[in-house]
Amino acid sequence: MSTLRAVVFDTDGVLLDSAVLHAAAWKMAFDGCLDDWAKAGVRQPPFDAEREYRDLVDGKSRADGAQAFLTARHIALPVGTPDDSPGCGTVWAVASRKEETFMEMLRTRAVAPFDDVRPALIRLRDQGIRCAAVSASRHARPLLRAAGLVGLMDALVDGSDAGRLALAGKPDPALFLEAAHRLGVAPARAAVVEDALAGVEAGRRGRFRLVVGIDRTRGERAAACLRAHGADVVFPDLLAVAEAVCGAGR
Repeated sequence: MSTLRAVVFDTDGVLLDSAVLHAAAWKMAFDGCLDDWAKAGVRQPPFDAEREYRDLVDGKSRADGAQAFLTARHIALPVGTPDDSPGCGTVWAVASRKEETFMEMLRTRAVAPFDDVRPALIRLRDQGIRCAAVSASRHARPLLRAAGLVGLMDALVDGSDAGRLALAGKPDPALFLEAAHRLGVAPARAAVVEDALAGVEAGRRGRFRLVVGIDRTRGERAAACLRAHGADVVFPDLLAVAEAVCGAGR
């Protein structure tokens, strides 16, 4: 790890304590649609905001997350278009329903960084390690700015960049590779830090030197899943990541 020159961080659940909001918004969107579909005779259990969020939705774009859930539940809907209004008739309508719910949540609840984030980023930067933030969400940039973290990042790639540059979502490594490109560092000299299964898969596919899974729950199953999907190591927080990256060269 002493050859590492950069670290690319996922945003939701790694830098910001926002994953719980995303999971809650998905649950409201999916469960509302499941209730509607039940009226047509298609009865399904409620969305599991822990297991299904982690396994199917976390880290993906809204449309990809909606499609993954529907596929897992064997529910077939037309894809629709990004202009579809919030609803239950198309994949994009379900995704828009989640977006609407998430925006309503943001109006009443601030998203804060985890306590370990700022000291970890400062230590990395003090050691000359370049840092970037990545997110499939179009909300990442304003949320990171509000959290006071933008100034600690050398690059940021978010959902708006993904749309403009036609970057594929995770588990495709395109977002991470774009971040490494903006940092001027080859993936072989960089680490990816992720809490999502799709994210560690993306880091592995992008051939990053080190793929770190973050499991803030400290649960054995979650850590095992992260390793199974491509994490080289699993740490409980970013201070442990900074220690591993900075301490390796001592």
